[in-house]
Amino acid sequence: MLVANLQAELEIEVWERLDAVTDPELDEPITDMGFVERIEVTDARQVRVDFRLPTYWCSPNFAFLMAFGIRREVMALPWVVEANVHLNDHCFGDKVNEGVNSGREYHDVFAEYCDGARLDEVVQTFLAKAFDRRQETVVLGLQAIGLCPAEIVTMTLGQLRMVRFDGEEELRQLPRYIELLLDQGLAKASADLAFPTWDGQPIQPMALSEHLARLRSTRINMEFNGALCRGLAKTRYKEVEIGPDGPTLVDFIAGRVPPRDDVGARR
Repeated sequence: MLVANLQAELEIEVWERLDAVTDPELDEPITDMGFVERIEVTDARQVRVDFRLPTYWCSPNFAFLMAFGIRREVMALPWVVEANVHLNDHCFGDKVNEGVNSGREYHDVFAEYCDGARLDEVVQTFLAKAFDRRQETVVLGLQAIGLCPAEIVTMTLGQLRMVRFDGEEELRQLPRYIELLLDQGLAKASADLAFPTWDGQPIQPMALSEHLARLRSTRINMEFNGALCRGLAKTRYKEVEIGPDGPTLVDFIAGRVPPRDDVGARR
C-alpha cells in the first residue's frame, strides 16, 4: 500500500493540477468553487476524482467540459497511469462519466449524446468572456498605478511582463491573462500589443473607457452567476463553516458535518 505521507503528497499534486480546470461560465477554478468532492490515489498510480455541481440540472455543456478538463490535467502528471472521473448527483452524470472515461475526444462524446452538436462555439464563447474578465483586471491595475489610456493601449507584451502589481487580484489574473493571450495567438512576440480585443483589433486611446465599460458588464454577469452557484451549492449540500476547534454536537445534530473524513477530501 502507498505510505500515507506519499499518498498525501500525490493527492496534493492532483489538487494543484485541478486548479487549472475552471467552470467555463465563471472562469473560476473548480477547486475554489468547491466542485471537487474527493480525490483517491491507488497503489497502481490510478487516480479517481469525484466532483459535483451546484444543481442536478446544471448544463451538460459545463459538465462535459469540466469532466474532460479534470481528466486532461490529471493525466498530465507523469506518474499517473490512469484517471477516472466521476460526476455525482447530476441528471447527465452517467453519460458524462461513460464519455470522459472512454478516452475519446470530448467533441465526439458530446456529439454522440447531444444530437450531433459540437462544443467548439460554446468553448470559444466562454474563452472570450474569460479573456474580457482577465483583461479588465489587468487594465484597471495599470490605471491604478498611474498609466494613461495611450500608455496602456500601446503597451507591448514585453512591457506588460515587466509590470509589478501589488494587488492580489491583479497578481492572480496577470499570468492567466498572458496565458490566454498566447494560447489564442493574440500576441506571440514581446513587441506585440498586450491589449488587443478578442477579435485581435487594437484599442484606440479614446475608446478605452467604452471598452472597459463592456468588460465591466461581462465581469458583473460572471460574478453574479458565481455567487448564485456558490449559494446553490451550499444550500444543496448544506455546507457551513465549522469552527477552528472542530464540529460541536450541534453541528452533528444539524447535519453540518460532511459525511466523508478521508485524506482525499478537501476541507
